[in-house]
Amino acid sequence: MALLSSWLRAIRIRFLLASVIAVSNGLAIAYWKFGTIDPLYAGLTYAGVACLHASVDLLNDYWDHKRGIDSATTRTKFSGGTGVLPENILTPKAVYAAGLMFLILGGAVGAYFVAIRGVTVAVILGFAVVAIYFYSTSIVNSGLGELFVAIKGAMIVLGTFFVQTGLIDPAAIFVGTIVGLLSATVLFVNSFPDFDADRSKGRRTLVILMGKRKAAQAFPVFIIAAYALIVAGIFLGFTKIYSLASLASLPFAVKAAAAMRNDPKTAQEFVPAMSAAVTYSRITGFVLAVSLLF
Repeated sequence: MALLSSWLRAIRIRFLLASVIAVSNGLAIAYWKFGTIDPLYAGLTYAGVACLHASVDLLNDYWDHKRGIDSATTRTKFSGGTGVLPENILTPKAVYAAGLMFLILGGAVGAYFVAIRGVTVAVILGFAVVAIYFYSTSIVNSGLGELFVAIKGAMIVLGTFFVQTGLIDPAAIFVGTIVGLLSATVLFVNSFPDFDADRSKGRRTLVILMGKRKAAQAFPVFIIAAYALIVAGIFLGFTKIYSLASLASLPFAVKAAAAMRNDPKTAQEFVPAMSAAVTYSRITGFVLAVSLLF
């Protein structure tokens, strides 16, 4: 049980919810447009995407440990890595191997859908596999972490919809953009506490490129953009009037923005902002998916 708990911690099991929400939105759009979903394809999609998500988290832990980043951070529930490697709970070799194993498993599920649905899935899968492997090195070092996460979220929604229908629909692209933006918002906020450690080890996150002050000022833009897209989607026919229920997350968005305006300094002082941002993102994405079913 202790070993299982350690691996669940390494996988960051609670953060897999972001991918679950993304798949759920893709399925919801498919049901909205066609009135049915294939349960086998849906289950395989959840499993495959969860494996790919676990892979990127495990490989991120491995590379952060190898570069000494996780030893230089103050770990919180939302930032600073999982701690399984600096605490010697798991070995770097085991974590790296597990990351590759989950990448292969996720890729195998994707390969099955390539055989069924063809080249479109191959393009999405190819992007996912390459980007996941290089995320913690080349992508983050270039300040493209948030962009990658946004594209990943959008592709999960689009890919899920395509697996179900064999089609590409503007609504899937539009909602995927919203879901990707929600995930990018969480990553953006969670990178603030690691600013000094990341910069000292050569990592270039968006917060580092912008500077803490400008990045904190830009944070509300992420939230406003997501809400604006949900509302605009109603008029464009890409979301529904029921999607306004997603604004139920507004109190958490306001709380996160207010916490950032308080100019937190230490990792623990950032926790209220990170916690509120995660809750805002999850509620918005989940309610959005549910709203598309009616």
